[in-house]
Amino acid sequence: MNALQDCTAHMLPALEKEMRLVLKEEEKAKDPFYGMLHYHMGWVDQEFNPITGKAGKRIRPLLCLLSCEAAGGDWEQAIPASSAIELVHNFSLIHDDIEDKSPTRRGKATIWTIWGMEQAINIGDTMFALSHLAMARLADRGVAPQITVDALRRFDETCVALTYGQYHDMDFENRQVVSVDDYLGMITGKTAVLLSLCAELGARIAGKGEKAQHHYGQFGLKCGLAFQVIDDILGIWGDEAKIGKSASTDLLTKKKTLPVLFGLENDANLRTLYQSTNNPDEAFVEEATARLTEVGALDFAKEKASEYSHDALHHLESVEPSGDAGEAIYQLTEMLLKRDF
Repeated sequence: MNALQDCTAHMLPALEKEMRLVLKEEEKAKDPFYGMLHYHMGWVDQEFNPITGKAGKRIRPLLCLLSCEAAGGDWEQAIPASSAIELVHNFSLIHDDIEDKSPTRRGKATIWTIWGMEQAINIGDTMFALSHLAMARLADRGVAPQITVDALRRFDETCVALTYGQYHDMDFENRQVVSVDDYLGMITGKTAVLLSLCAELGARIAGKGEKAQHHYGQFGLKCGLAFQVIDDILGIWGDEAKIGKSASTDLLTKKKTLPVLFGLENDANLRTLYQSTNNPDEAFVEEATARLTEVGALDFAKEKASEYSHDALHHLESVEPSGDAGEAIYQLTEMLLKRDF
């Protein structure tokens, strides 16, 4: 068992236990209000019967716990923060599903498709509130009051950045022209800032100073940016057998990803193709992919992913993460950033 597997094996069960306490999984087992929360988390079915469902990968809270331990702290003190991070992430998923009208999440029906949009909005709001209550539990773990207050402040600042990023993501759907810089700003808010908070809070709870917190935070931020750009590449040029999903979807839906926006900025023929095609099909995908490759969109995206990955490792190396948790962070980083194009 490598360091990441070992840390995951004892950290994630503790995280799961904490989240079940915050969401009153046992106390409110048959309460339909809490049942919808439990359903989204994969703990129960639609009738609120316990199941062993598909949970998320828990990468964000795991990064928080690993960062705390690697920075010389006690990872168990960071469990409330990691729980809060995972819950606010799930709040964003519940609302994303409503805003995108997504029928499924993790292979099952989304909350809004079962109980309606109104109840789903309310449950998303509840998850958001409970994430804050989860963060406040830092005090119960012996975390210093000032650190707890600072953690709550940074948590709220990140929540604003998350929703700001989501605003731009939705706004882009109705805009004819979106620049590469616009897009990078959007993914910074929607994807990267939460990973940044994970690593920063781990260091903060470990008692590290502002400089170390900054490096951990920047490490998480750059990881998030690199991860999203790599996702964008895989969404067009990925091997479907490896990525487990269609590599045509992003183009069939005319999704505004980094390579597409670069291509539209730099190729008039691609802009004409997009403007003249109302119902994209496989022929459209083939031609668009060829034009994107020819104009250098793949190379540009690869360079951006490499730049962000290099910056992430630079910041991580600056803080010299120690022990098994430090080794695990490097392994987690490699898993996130070394995906085949």
